Amino acid sequence: MNTSFDPAPLLISRSLATALLRLYDYPDPRRPGRMIPGYDRPHALRTARMCVAVATRLGHPPARVATFQVACLLHDLGRSGLDRRLFGKIWSWARRQGIPTRPREWRAVHPETSKGRETEAFLARYAVELRKAGIPVDDWGREQVEMRLGSARRLARRLREVTPHLAKLGVRWAPWMSLVMLYYYYPERLKGAPGWVRQLAEVLVACEQLEAYNNRQRGRDYYARRRETLAEAFAYLEKLRVEGILSATVVTALHDLAAEGAFDRILSEARGAALSPREVRFLRGRGWGRDA
Repeated sequence: MNTSFDPAPLLISRSLATALLRLYDYPDPRRPGRMIPGYDRPHALRTARMCVAVATRLGHPPARVATFQVACLLHDLGRSGLDRRLFGKIWSWARRQGIPTRPREWRAVHPETSKGRETEAFLARYAVELRKAGIPVDDWGREQVEMRLGSARRLARRLREVTPHLAKLGVRWAPWMSLVMLYYYYPERLKGAPGWVRQLAEVLVACEQLEAYNNRQRGRDYYARRRETLAEAFAYLEKLRVEGILSATVVTALHDLAAEGAFDRILSEARGAALSPREVRFLRGRGWGRDA
């Protein structure tokens, strides 16, 4: 595959990428025989392409980067079956109430919650209020909560379910790939991991968040976001750097690539429209710190 003109390429074959993204499709438990199309497939593909650019810039060997791209393509596999309307209702409601929506944030506010029991704690505390708000709290609703607060458990389950498919595709799954995928929600799991694993985990978080903050469909569907701004996206990456989730090395590499135009096409795809001249100037480094 010729990738010389693509600064954020797909290193694996297009056919393999397509097959991996099909794993996001999920049998609808409410309608036997119907599959729920994977909501996160376009996001996963764009993220995986950006991750290759950053990991390559940081000097990781090509074979490792190609394997990393497989993990990046499947990084949201734990959200297979995402019900756009119900998921959006639950988490938009939670944000309005100021309720933590990620495991590490939940545990910071509710340290009494045992690790891995965040979903149960959330439902025990808020099921009555959710029902009053007209949000169903049945098995399907619980699945939507699990996609965020129980992401490690749900991802592990989905990986077990798709392992035979991965084997048929010739994909050899390594434990570090799961660690990288879970880093955003469970950074403590990388304690003691090799430095290169931690760095790739940071790359995935940085690229995934940059895409998500510019993803217009996601913004409308479950972030209750009215518009996307590059300033907000990069401010969040800086917040993660200050919190120790991202290193200055990874953030700098991403900034440099953005300034070179490596992500223009991907961000335009996420927006569903071309970047404005002002946004392009922002990415080139002449607008850092101002709204765009």
